[in-house]
Amino acid sequence: MNAPTTLQHLMQADADAPRLREIPYNYTSFSDREIVVRLLGEPAWGLLNQLREERGTGRSARMLYEVLGDIWVVERNPYLQDDLLDNPGRRKLLVEALQHRLGEVQKRRTPEADASRDALVGQLLDLATQAVTQFSERFVRMAKLRSQVQKTLGRLTAKDNIKFDGLSRVSHVTDATDWRVEYPFVVLTPDSETEMAGLVKGCIDLGLTIVPRGGGTGYTGGAIPLTWKSAVINTEKLEAMTEVEMIDLPGIAHPIPTIYTEAGVVTQRVADAAERGGFVFAVDPTSAEASCIGGNIAMNAGGKKAVLWGTALDNLASWRMVTPDAEWLDVVRMDHNMGKIHDAEVATFELRYFKADGKTPIRTETLVIPGKTFRKEGLGKDVTDKFLSGLPGVQKEGCDGLITSARWVVHRMPTHTRTVCMEFFGHAREAVPSIVEIKDFMFAEQKRTGTVMAGLEHLDDRYLRAVGYSTKSKRGGFPKMVLIGDIAGDNADDVAKATSEIVRIANSRSGEGFIAISPEARKKFWHDRKKTAAISRHTNAFKVNEDVVIPLPRMAEYTDGIERINIELSLRNKLHFCRELEAFLERGNLPLGKQDDANEIASAELLEDRVAQALAVVREVQLQWQGWLTQVDALFPQLQEHSLRASWKT
Repeated sequence: MNAPTTLQHLMQADADAPRLREIPYNYTSFSDREIVVRLLGEPAWGLLNQLREERGTGRSARMLYEVLGDIWVVERNPYLQDDLLDNPGRRKLLVEALQHRLGEVQKRRTPEADASRDALVGQLLDLATQAVTQFSERFVRMAKLRSQVQKTLGRLTAKDNIKFDGLSRVSHVTDATDWRVEYPFVVLTPDSETEMAGLVKGCIDLGLTIVPRGGGTGYTGGAIPLTWKSAVINTEKLEAMTEVEMIDLPGIAHPIPTIYTEAGVVTQRVADAAERGGFVFAVDPTSAEASCIGGNIAMNAGGKKAVLWGTALDNLASWRMVTPDAEWLDVVRMDHNMGKIHDAEVATFELRYFKADGKTPIRTETLVIPGKTFRKEGLGKDVTDKFLSGLPGVQKEGCDGLITSARWVVHRMPTHTRTVCMEFFGHAREAVPSIVEIKDFMFAEQKRTGTVMAGLEHLDDRYLRAVGYSTKSKRGGFPKMVLIGDIAGDNADDVAKATSEIVRIANSRSGEGFIAISPEARKKFWHDRKKTAAISRHTNAFKVNEDVVIPLPRMAEYTDGIERINIELSLRNKLHFCRELEAFLERGNLPLGKQDDANEIASAELLEDRVAQALAVVREVQLQWQGWLTQVDALFPQLQEHSLRASWKT
């Protein structure tokens, strides 16, 4: 429900912009250009660049940047905002100091010396004056809006659940992406599901953009506020849940094992409850120990068990949500096939709308969706169709409502389980087909003996290096790929035979297999999969695979394609570096380190022919790397296995 917002500060940075930071107190990732554009507008950056070339003492520029720095440090620090809101006198002194600095810049203007330059200074001063005025007025608006929020929402939830404090706002500015755009205006932490509809209506009436949030473990930025007038509704207090209950589902003749959960329940708690009842909860994302149920529905989460039982969508019996119109919506799956939804001929959902009281019916609709439309053929998960034929809530990432609770079907777990870990060496294109072979073998085995693959996870070499994976194989080298799978069945011999056959398949693909039988050993095999914190240390990027799902038969082709793109971009980047280094060396007047006689000997004499030697080396390397880039298709195997390596190490 985060409204689309045009963000000027997200414009692409100017390639010619200087890299130095002149705005003081800027400890954020924003560049000077981005701050100037946010506070003064896009034209102001052009004016500053024009004036930068004509600086005299630079004192006026420093004072202007100090004004921007003071405004910026307050805008990016909720604690300072609270302090200035609570102390009008201190706020007045700050605004007066900003105006004083601009006044000093005004005094230093010299229209008689250069009228055109002075006109540019005047335009900048006008923009800066407007920025200071807006900065001052914003506190008045914030105080007024806070009062309105307290008055409106205070009737709907406890006052302690309406949080304006710095800690709450800082804690809800980002999710697992670590991407920060705007601090939320207020954080709401309702005590119960019944409060949700009223809070949504209240936020809409107040003009606040609503951002639903659960555990904050998402890697796609779905819980990040994009406007300062936003309200984050945190569902973590909604943690009611049941044990496994046998209930009648619409269209099914016999009782079905289910678990009811509210949106704030941590995923692992549901899995534990299912296990206590002798069942399996199919939704098992990597972040199971931190993510919440509401987010699993909004993202249509999967996990290692999805290979057998599907994703969140496949395992939902019903769910409840608040629409953007502040109405309640109950979505009920009819005639559940107790398996993957795309295997059903049709999937029928009943949509029951209620007023904000949750009791007064408004209307009922029925969605009848052909099962095959949910996923492209060959995919176990397909998020390319966010619309899902109009099915609300699932896979919408909070854009069409706020999910508050759900009822899940759970599955009977076979008696015996073994975990197999397969390490593959050599080229990925040779190892990847084993995934298809293992899947096909286990699906056939399921029909023949009832032995199933209850979980399967693929870890590539980049992930393995990021998590510090310890190779189990005695052979030298690092695995190119690791597969971990759970093999389960009611007959111990059948499970053992299936596991041994999977190891044989791995051996035929330059791999080795290792089998864990005890619960402790099995848990150790799966441990590396949960090291998401290690991944976040290696990248601040979005999790691309949330929106890219590859058919298994084409996984090898995809892997090579991505590697080729990485190699090509790496070579282009290094060639750009070579060109910049060459230009730097050709300019001469190289900076030298301090030496006792540095002032007595000219730099050219001190360096002698070393610059020419350095240029020769740079040009030689540049020529070689350019040749590799030109022939990247032909040389791809060597570049992929690092027998050709574009690095300072070689």
